[in-house]
Amino acid sequence: MTDASSSPAIPVTIHRGDYRAPEWQIPDIALDFALGIDQTRVRSALSVVRHADTPVPLTLRGDGLTAAAVRVDGESWNDWRMEGPDLIVDLGDRTAATVEVDTVIDPAANTQLMGLYASNAMLCTQCEAEGFRRITFHPDRPDVLSRYKVRMEGDKTLFPILLSNGNCVASGEGEGGRHWALWEDPWPKPSYLFALVAGDLVVNRDHFTTLSGRKVELGIWVRDGDAPRTHHAMQALKNSMAWDERVYGREYDLDLFNIVAVSDFNMGAMENKGLNIFNTRYILADPDTATDMDYDGVEGVVAHEYFHNWSGNRVTCRDWFQLSLKEGFTVFRDQSFSAAMGSPAVKRIEDVRLLRAAQFPEDAGPLAHPIRPDSYQEISNFYTATIYNKGAEIIRMMATMMGAERFRKGTDLYFERHDGEAATCEDFVRAMEEGGGIDLAQFRRWYEQAGTPRLRLALVEEGGDWFLDVAQTVPPTPGQPDKQPAMMPLRIAAFAMDGSGAALPDTLVTLTDATQRIALGAFAARPALSVNRGFSAPVIVDCERAPGELAWLAAHDDDPFARYEALQQLMLDTLVTAVSGEAADNRAVIDAVALTLAGRAADAAFVAEAVLLPSEAFIGDQMVTVDPDAIRAARLALQAAIGAALTGEWRAILSEAPPPATELTPAAKGRRRLRGVALAYLAATDMADVPALAFGIFSTADGMTERQAALATLAHGDSDERVAALDIFYQRYRDNPLVLDKWFQAQAWSMRPDTVDAVKALAGHPDFTLANPNRVRALYGALTGNQAAFHQADGAGYRLIADLVIALDPKNPQTAAKMIPPLGRWRRFDEARAAMMKAELERILAQPGLSRDTTEQASKSLLG
Repeated sequence: MTDASSSPAIPVTIHRGDYRAPEWQIPDIALDFALGIDQTRVRSALSVVRHADTPVPLTLRGDGLTAAAVRVDGESWNDWRMEGPDLIVDLGDRTAATVEVDTVIDPAANTQLMGLYASNAMLCTQCEAEGFRRITFHPDRPDVLSRYKVRMEGDKTLFPILLSNGNCVASGEGEGGRHWALWEDPWPKPSYLFALVAGDLVVNRDHFTTLSGRKVELGIWVRDGDAPRTHHAMQALKNSMAWDERVYGREYDLDLFNIVAVSDFNMGAMENKGLNIFNTRYILADPDTATDMDYDGVEGVVAHEYFHNWSGNRVTCRDWFQLSLKEGFTVFRDQSFSAAMGSPAVKRIEDVRLLRAAQFPEDAGPLAHPIRPDSYQEISNFYTATIYNKGAEIIRMMATMMGAERFRKGTDLYFERHDGEAATCEDFVRAMEEGGGIDLAQFRRWYEQAGTPRLRLALVEEGGDWFLDVAQTVPPTPGQPDKQPAMMPLRIAAFAMDGSGAALPDTLVTLTDATQRIALGAFAARPALSVNRGFSAPVIVDCERAPGELAWLAAHDDDPFARYEALQQLMLDTLVTAVSGEAADNRAVIDAVALTLAGRAADAAFVAEAVLLPSEAFIGDQMVTVDPDAIRAARLALQAAIGAALTGEWRAILSEAPPPATELTPAAKGRRRLRGVALAYLAATDMADVPALAFGIFSTADGMTERQAALATLAHGDSDERVAALDIFYQRYRDNPLVLDKWFQAQAWSMRPDTVDAVKALAGHPDFTLANPNRVRALYGALTGNQAAFHQADGAGYRLIADLVIALDPKNPQTAAKMIPPLGRWRRFDEARAAMMKAELERILAQPGLSRDTTEQASKSLLG
C-alpha cells in the first residue's frame, strides 16, 4: 500500500493485450472465519493445481494484509516471501498442493467498504472487483473459479445470523456464547462473487417454484423494523425468476436465495452467488418513504442482480476488460424486464434519457473508452455508463437486427457453450453469430471504438422519388483519432404531411458504410422523416427539418419514442436559439405541448415524459462552449412561457384527485408523475398562489411521490412555505437515512443563487457524514448535477467538490474518484471556468498518498 506520507505513486497500467491464463487454478477453497467487529481471524485453505508447463511460484494477491502463518500440505512452510502487498509461495516442482494462510483483519477500520467491513454493528463483504484480496491472500482474478466451503464462528449475541454463499449444511453452538455455521456452494465461482454477512437481522421469507418443480426458499434480511418495507422487493424477485424462465429459459440452480440490505455500500447491489448484498436504497420501499421512481429502482435492481445468476455467475468474465460481457448484457435484460412489467414506451424514454445524461458526455470527454477497454490503472473506475448503459445498447442492437427468435437461439448457445466458464465479449458475439445466423464481423467495432457515432441525414428528391442520404462519422477520442464506420440498425419511417396518406411504414435498415442512400418512395412533397425509431442505435442524429415537421411528428408519429423525440427536438431547437442570443419563437413548442396534454387521459405516463423540457446538461451538450447561466435563463424562460400559456391545463391536472399512493399501476404512476410536472410548470410562472398550492400538496400527500415533488418545487424558491416544508420533512424523517437523503438532495438541486453556500452549510450538518456513500451522493452528487450551481462563475462549486475528493479519498477512494468526472469536462467551458476546473484537478493530484482510483481519474481528466 502507498505510504500516506509519500508522493502519489504513478499507477501501473494494465493492458488487455497482456492477458495470460492463470498458472495455478484453485478448484476448492475452505475459509474459516473467527468473526469480530475490530478483529476477524481468517484461515484459508486453497487446493491449488498447477496449469503452467514448468514450475512457477504461486502468487497470491493481498491488499493491506499480513500473513501470520503459511502451511503447505499441513506442514509449516518457510519458502514464502512478500513482494509489495502480495504473498509469493514457492512450491518447488509440486503440481498440486493445499496452501493454508492465516491472516487477521480489522473490519471496523475498513472505511473503503471493500473486502470485509463493519456497517452498523454488522459484518458484510463487497468483493467486486478486487476486494477479496482485502480478506485473504488469493489470485483474486475472475478466471480462477472455485467451489467454496465457508465456516463462520462468532458471538451469538452480536451475530445471531451467519450467512454465506450456497447452502447452510451444518451449524452449532460453541463455547463462551459463540456459535458457528458451515456453508457450501456447489457451483464454481470467482472470488469476486464471495459473500459473507453476520449480524442481528430479521427476514422476510417466501418461496418460488421453478419450471421443473423445484422449491426455492427466498429470504430478504434487514435490520429489525425494516421487514415491512421489503415486500415490493420480494415480489420483484419472484417476478424476475418467472420472467427469466419464460424469456431466456434460465432456471435458478440452488435451493436457497438470500438478499441482505446494507446501509453502507459503494454500489447499488452485488450479485454474489445465492447471497445478493444490496444497498438499502434498492430494497426498502413503502408508500410513505419511497417514490414511484424508488419503487421502479427496487424492481429493476433486484431483477438485474438476479439475472446475473446466469449472465455473470454461471457464465462469468475472463478478465475485467470483459466487464460489459456481464454488465451490458444484464442491463439489457433488466431493461427488458422493467418494460414488460410497466410501460415499454416510458421505459425506453427513461433509458435513453439516462444514456444521454451519463454516457454521451462520457463518450465525448477525456474518460471516453470502448465498452471493452484496452487498458486501465484501477478497475473500479471502469464501472461506468459506457460499460453498463452503452453496453446494453450494443446487445439491444444485436437483438434488433436478429429478431427475438434468433436472438434467443444465440443466447441459448452462449449459456450452453460457456456454462461454468470465464468467457469473453468475443465468445458472446460468436455465439450470436452461430446461434442467430448473422455476420457480426463489422459490428465488433462497437467493442473496439469509443465515441458516439453521429449520423448526418439529408432528404433528396429525384424525379418524384425521395431518398435519405446518411453520412456516418465517429469523433476522435483519447488514443483513438481515426474511426471506422460501425454496423448498426436504423429504424425509419416517412409520412406525407399533405394529407395524401402516402407513407413508408416502419423499416429496419442496417447501416454499414460511411455514406449510404436509402429509398423512401414517392411523395408529392417533402415527407416527414421519423428516424432512429425506438432509439434503435445509440447515435446522435443531425437532420434538417422542414417548418412544422417536428410539430407534425410530435402529434402524428405512430412510434411513441419518435413522437417523444420530435417534441424534445422542437424544445431543444428553441432553447439553443435562445441561448445563442437570438429571438426564439415559443409558440410551436407551446402548441405541441398543449396537443400532447390533450392525450393525457390515454397515457399520462408518456405525456409526463414527453412534455418535460430537456435538462440543462443536455442543452449544454449541443453547444461548442457551454454557458451555464444562459442555459438556465433560457430554460426557465421557456418553462415560464409554457406554464403561463397553459395555466388552465396545469391547474386542471392538479385539481383532479391523485390516485392512492398504494396504487402502483403504470397508469397511477403516470398520473402522479404528470401532477409533479404540472406543479413545476406553474411554479416557473412565479404566480403568487403557487407556494401555497405546493405546500397544500406537500401537507396532504398520502405518499412520498407527491410529497417529494412538492418539496422539490418549493426548494427552488424563497417562500415561507419552503422553510416550513423543509423543517417538517426533516422532523418527520430524520431517523430514516434513505428519506433524509432526499432532504439533502432537494436542497443541493435547488436553483436558488445561494445553493453552493447551502451545500457548504449542509456538509456541516449533524446528520451529514462522509462515511456513508448514499449521503455523499445525495449532497455532493446532486450539486455536480446542478449545472448552474456547480459551474458558478466564481468557481466555488469546483472548489467544494475538490475539497470533498481530497477529504474522502483516504477513507473511500472509490466514492471519491466518482466525483471527479464533472471537473474533467473543462474543455467544454469558457476560458475562466476551464482554468478554475483545471486548477482543482491539479490540486487534487498534488495531494500526497493519493489512491490509484483518484489518481487515474484526475490525471486523465486533466489531459482533457
